[in-house]
Amino acid sequence: MKSSILRYLAMGAGLHLAMTSAPATAGEFDGYTLRVKLIGGAQYEPLYSRIAEWEAMTGAEVDVLSRKNHFELDREIKQDIAAGTLDWCVGSNHTSFAPQYGSIYIDLNGVISEDVLAEFQELALKNSTINGRLLQLPRHSDISNLYYIKSLYEDEDKKAAFKAEYGYDLVPPETWDQVKDQAIFFANAPTFYGTQFVGKDEAITGRFYELLVANGGALFDDDWNPIFNSEAGVEAVNFFKDLYDAKAVPAGALNYLWDDTGLGFASGTVAMDLDWAGWASFFNDPENSKVAGDVGLIRAPKGSAGIRTGWSGSHTFSITETCDNKDAAASFITFLTNHDSQMIEATAGLLPTRTKVWDDAKAKFAAGGNDFLVQVFETYAVSMSEDAFTPPLITPWIEVSNEIWPQLQAAILGEKTPQEALDEAAEAARIVMEDAGYL
Repeated sequence: MKSSILRYLAMGAGLHLAMTSAPATAGEFDGYTLRVKLIGGAQYEPLYSRIAEWEAMTGAEVDVLSRKNHFELDREIKQDIAAGTLDWCVGSNHTSFAPQYGSIYIDLNGVISEDVLAEFQELALKNSTINGRLLQLPRHSDISNLYYIKSLYEDEDKKAAFKAEYGYDLVPPETWDQVKDQAIFFANAPTFYGTQFVGKDEAITGRFYELLVANGGALFDDDWNPIFNSEAGVEAVNFFKDLYDAKAVPAGALNYLWDDTGLGFASGTVAMDLDWAGWASFFNDPENSKVAGDVGLIRAPKGSAGIRTGWSGSHTFSITETCDNKDAAASFITFLTNHDSQMIEATAGLLPTRTKVWDDAKAKFAAGGNDFLVQVFETYAVSMSEDAFTPPLITPWIEVSNEIWPQLQAAILGEKTPQEALDEAAEAARIVMEDAGYL
């Protein structure tokens, strides 16, 4: 992993040297140390090569206090809130996580110039706004589509065997039922698996949520009563359980988070992977991926209601109310989300939140003959416009999630029936919603 990250850092550095510098006043923050807490992981690291450039332009120094996956970072931020130690200025955030943090972050309206905000996609800014307050500046957007190993679908013996067993042609799946069939067909544990999934924290809650929606269900009714313990919910849980029971996913899947699934597909031991755009370039890089040159991509499949999965949101940056130099913090997050920064992230496949970067990145890929990333941007553009939906942007979302995901694990492991697990999760979620004043 370390060598991969370093290689991507170098690639990002090479790119931004050819770009125009973001506007800044030389030495305007001379001698100041900006304390920040950032999300870490393979797809997030290339951007941070630009921090040294911002330091050189402004005279400031950046002290990175944390660089962790978002679940660990979230827990650390909550510990800071409880201990009264919010002695830092900038934090990585996410549209799904932001509502729970209350008033610890400032409203960026009036802090970030209107000219800058006008360059961002309207939906990304809308999802970054809570109760009229723009609490985060969107870095890149997220939605998942289905990567697959193309050669598996071109193997004549496999095509014949699959059709004989399942009665339809072996082609990239259009529905999640077909994903299940194909995953079980391809699997040959413990050396090869049909697919995989993230198995803990809000990660699996989100995957359950999008399958729930795709099956025609909902998390809450119009009055915020939890209703995910429905037929559609049981169907969603059974999707995970059936794959797990058939050994079509790795045995350790219930401990997986995003780096685990991304690296798993790149290892060449997984046939299909529902994953974020940020892995696209990594998957197709022969120095990091055993499936490079053999990667197919389609829109996320449909659930039983004919709806595509499309859990979405944006990774963001926020500024704390306790920050001792909000001008420096605003300069920093504007720089890390400007056109040049987003072009670096787009080169790895991450989805920009500035409208112009979509067009510029796609044109760059086409000019360089990178047909794969052109396809990635075309596919993800359709998904973002037609399939995307966020979880409820409510204060207790993470608390609700924390009641759901352990029950999902219990059902997948067979410790409870899917209905029992969802009934218990729904009752616990109802108490959370009552305590939060929604019921």
